[in-house]
Amino acid sequence: MKPAGPLSGEVLAYGAKNAVLKQMAACLLASGEHELTNVPDITDVTIMAELLEALGCTVTRPGAHELRVIVPETKDLNPIAPAHLFEAMRASIVVLGPLLARCGEANMALPGGDDFGQRPINFHTDGLSAMGATFHNDRSSIHATVSRARLAATRITLEYPSHTATDNLLMACVLADGRSVIDNAAREPEVEDLGRQLIAMGARIEGLGTSRLTIDGVAELHPTSHRVVTDRVVSATYLASGLISGGEVRVLDARPEHMEMLLRKIEAMGGRVDTGAEGILVAGPQRLRACDVATLPYPGVATDYKPLITAMLSVAKGVSVVTENLFVGRFRYVDELVRLGASITTEGHHAMIRGVETLQGTSVRGTDIRAAAALVLAGLVATGETTVSGLEHLERGYDDFLGRLSHLGAAIERTQ
Repeated sequence: MKPAGPLSGEVLAYGAKNAVLKQMAACLLASGEHELTNVPDITDVTIMAELLEALGCTVTRPGAHELRVIVPETKDLNPIAPAHLFEAMRASIVVLGPLLARCGEANMALPGGDDFGQRPINFHTDGLSAMGATFHNDRSSIHATVSRARLAATRITLEYPSHTATDNLLMACVLADGRSVIDNAAREPEVEDLGRQLIAMGARIEGLGTSRLTIDGVAELHPTSHRVVTDRVVSATYLASGLISGGEVRVLDARPEHMEMLLRKIEAMGGRVDTGAEGILVAGPQRLRACDVATLPYPGVATDYKPLITAMLSVAKGVSVVTENLFVGRFRYVDELVRLGASITTEGHHAMIRGVETLQGTSVRGTDIRAAAALVLAGLVATGETTVSGLEHLERGYDDFLGRLSHLGAAIERTQ
């Protein structure tokens, strides 16, 4: 990868990884043929498809960015799947709620995924235990059973508004016996989008987009067709490519109402933002300016944005402070930015960034999806040649990322 000057053009982000994986799991709740559209072509979707097939489903791709999931009757669902499929990604935990709701049991390995700090699953298991599930876990696997015919409705107050725990418990509650309430629920657009899919399947849910969800359990659900909401983090990445390079990039399917706090920060950094009928357009100044940023649960600045923001601020004018309030281990990519010439020091939850005029190309490695994307962004403006390894992480969350950056004018190619 070599610097290519300001990037410009239009691009599509497609469906959100953090929505589609949960929506694929939601198909387990109803026998029959489900259809998902606007599905990103990413590795995690492939892994989730393999997991669903191991559970007894049939998954096909009838067209570009389309997915068809055929779910068998309850007696033909298999609540056990190979450990390597669960270990391949964190989102595999979301089959737990649907399996307990449909089959009354689940046996799975502990989920894997990106390594940027400890993310315990007790929010999931505590909530499901309150609904009548019994867990017999060991250090590497989860074994859960439900002694009665259906999970019991209950009131659950999450200690933290976990996105994935909210998804999992919501899917369990839609087939539970009675009225459930989830307090301190996550409010992300992807949670709301899952709720819309479940309602289209026949679920009774109130409070989507708020911190309190009320769910009246129904006897059964039916298949539906659903369009996956646009990925706001992928949208942010393409917008950042225009900003860091001083260019002008429009993400045609971006949803400004899902990115309000980030767009404010972009303007604070000197970027111009135009939100209209055709997504979001940003134009970067000749040089960005410093800005303090802290991550918070939605609608605050998402933790997934932070590596992208840090890369931009590494070449901004002035000193910025970035605070990570969600995952303590999520500054591990900073050392790689420093290898490119960034001036960043970290202490606990904080990173102090003294913007430099230029970065210098070298070899760096991404250790998770967003870190790899951030290093590619930094490489766009580094002098000389930058080599980024760990692209397998990128492919977990970005649909043809390098191809779309090339379309915007990046001098980038993939090598072995």
